[in-house]
Amino acid sequence: MRRRPTTATFAALTALAVLTAAFATGCGSDEDDKPDPLRGQQWGLDALNMPDAWSRSKGDDTVIAVVDTGADLDHPDLKGRLVDGYDFVDDDDEPKDLNGHGTHVSGIAAAHTDDGIGVAGGAPGAKIMPVRVLGADGSGTDANITKGIVWAADHGADVINLSLGESGLMARLLKGGILNQAITHANGKGAVVVAAAGNDSTALQPYKVDTPVLVVNAADRTGVPASFTNFGAQNAVTAPGVDILSTLPTYTTKETLKNLSGYGKLSGTSMASPYVSAVAALLHQQGLAPDAIMQTIRDTAANPQKLVKLGLGNVDAAAAVKAAQNK
Repeated sequence: MRRRPTTATFAALTALAVLTAAFATGCGSDEDDKPDPLRGQQWGLDALNMPDAWSRSKGDDTVIAVVDTGADLDHPDLKGRLVDGYDFVDDDDEPKDLNGHGTHVSGIAAAHTDDGIGVAGGAPGAKIMPVRVLGADGSGTDANITKGIVWAADHGADVINLSLGESGLMARLLKGGILNQAITHANGKGAVVVAAAGNDSTALQPYKVDTPVLVVNAADRTGVPASFTNFGAQNAVTAPGVDILSTLPTYTTKETLKNLSGYGKLSGTSMASPYVSAVAALLHQQGLAPDAIMQTIRDTAANPQKLVKLGLGNVDAAAAVKAAQNK
């Protein structure tokens, strides 16, 4: 059975001249304190109150494993942010992204920040571990996904992001299958597992209640549920997932057929999940254990109108980081 990432739509940016200029500035480091030229288009960071959270934590000494389609290993906004990963599709140690989805997810989580290039990442101090379990067409097997989760946990991942389709990942969790066991293994190794809810606009309880996973729904820029988001998972939270700007491969892939600028917008719970993985990284730096990280994110999420599709509510990074200081 084959699984696909949870991306709903793709929109290429038209301001290619701006993006080209961003590349020309060079890689730099996150200590350069040069504004990212595309930061103003990243509404999700502001919706999550990420800038306020960064004053207390940036996710230093945290590794976020992106179990996905791999990454553009030479992307200027990711190069230097990456630790060693693995490719379970081709069975080698070069998890190059031949689809585009994993590169986009990686940039949301931890692209270079304040280095004068492109976009900002949600956890500016964290590193990305690219683990390729999905092929060029965006599909993959349960076996490879399971291997990827276990490998990431066994190789030091502190947070594991799963931007995968609910028809694969979540159905297996519900049935108590091998992915459920892999997530439980990862939690036992000290990793927080964050999973996208899926994009079928469906209400479902997608996993066994005792599975240690944080499910993420998607919201638009007004804070209301995205039209496509799944909902109903117990203790799920919500994060921005519509028109999210991030990194894309600088070479031709499925997601970059008409856009080789290195950046673009995607929509889906796939985009919401790495934002929450970034918040988890901020809390990891503060010394919280996996269960405490998930609980803090849940406790500080806001849903004043009690909208069912928001679950416990929209994640607030600043509130979560502040609450962590009191634990």
